[in-house]
Amino acid sequence: MLRLCVSRGVRFCDGYTRREVLQVGAVGVMGLTLPKLLRQQSLAAPRRTSARSVIILFLSGGPSHLDTFDMKPEAPEEIRGTFRPVRTKVAGLHICEHFPRTARLADKLVVLRSLHHTSGNHPAASYWMMTGSPIARPAPQSVTLSREDRPHLGSVLAKFLGPKRRGLPAYVTVPELISPVGPPRPGQHAGFLGAAYDPYRVDSDPNLEDYSPGELRLRADLDGDRLQARRSLLEAINRQAQAFTDADNVATLDPYVAQAFDLVSSAAAQSAFDIEREPPAVRERYGRHTFGQSVLLARRLIEAGVRLVQVNWVRHDNGEGGQGYDSHRDHLAWCEKELFPPTDAAFASLLEDLEARGLLRETLVILMGEFGRTPRFNSHAGRDHWPHCFSVVLAGGGLPGGIVYGASDRIGAFPTAQPVTPQDLFATIYHLLGLDPETLLYDQQGRPYHLAQGQPIKALL
Repeated sequence: MLRLCVSRGVRFCDGYTRREVLQVGAVGVMGLTLPKLLRQQSLAAPRRTSARSVIILFLSGGPSHLDTFDMKPEAPEEIRGTFRPVRTKVAGLHICEHFPRTARLADKLVVLRSLHHTSGNHPAASYWMMTGSPIARPAPQSVTLSREDRPHLGSVLAKFLGPKRRGLPAYVTVPELISPVGPPRPGQHAGFLGAAYDPYRVDSDPNLEDYSPGELRLRADLDGDRLQARRSLLEAINRQAQAFTDADNVATLDPYVAQAFDLVSSAAAQSAFDIEREPPAVRERYGRHTFGQSVLLARRLIEAGVRLVQVNWVRHDNGEGGQGYDSHRDHLAWCEKELFPPTDAAFASLLEDLEARGLLRETLVILMGEFGRTPRFNSHAGRDHWPHCFSVVLAGGGLPGGIVYGASDRIGAFPTAQPVTPQDLFATIYHLLGLDPETLLYDQQGRPYHLAQGQPIKALL
């Protein structure tokens, strides 16, 4: 097994000067001061790196590491279950038999087997894995979105990097925010950075005939000339307001307005969100289900110029998606029938397509959930929440492939080598994207926060 315990001579760039980023002022009347936002983003110029965009495949509920990428075939059956590992072309890396297509791509994967944190609570754990920091608000206040919170990774990239192409959003969530039992959970928007950096939310299932990308659709009675006339009017109002008011104190009426104008008038955006342009054979290869078509849509968006796309596994307790990856009952049957086949098809198809299109090296793909699942089955043949050790899989983005980093004990309960926190994972991601993890963000009270408080995994850089 290839375990990277040392840097293997790979050069690691540290000791960067800590950069302070000016706090973004108010966006301005009707949110149309886009040049100012772009100037603010340019203050944290990134280093030259291979990774330019990110796709997060978030398996909501928490996938079992023991039944996917950290199997324990020598453990008793009450630990290992009945799934069998299959060998891959990477020595020592075995993957569950129900991920056959992913197993064939093992040389492109970085499997982190030693992720760990301390929260077994879904909202708090999801927040940690999407922002790179534990949530500061206590339960039960921490179950939904708040402007007090730290921003999602996509919002940070929207602020500092923006989209790769004008007329497209920087950060997109598809098909919907994670909200299995009520309001959307925390960590999925821009938090204290403000609504200007929130994700563009598709809020529609791309596998259905009535799929719609939302506000991208231009009303039939609003042609291009009328749209431009409305934008010009709002820009004039904005200029007049700033002539009489300190620009940094102008109230924000709608931070989505500028983005909305760009989106509805952008041919690139219209094309990128139109999944029906994909050949039927391609759609079948990803899988004709919500997750598969959402992952395919993510590939289209990244290819068009979106900076980060998060694809959420849809789950609604007692509704669409059922328990999702939160398999407290009938775990093995649910995984074999409902979870693993669509995940394998979508993930493998994404990696294959990105490589074929020359995009894998510059696109970091992250397959993860909020935590792992217990080594032992419960009385309902399920596995419960387990944040103390779990796996995250990375691919692309300039990372070397065919690597297992870290290890767990004989039953997958705790890390035994090279433990990785979410903070370390985020520091690594920012480094790959050319952003110094020590760059400062400021909340609404002017308090500074580093992008990430962990350490990049030197052996992967």
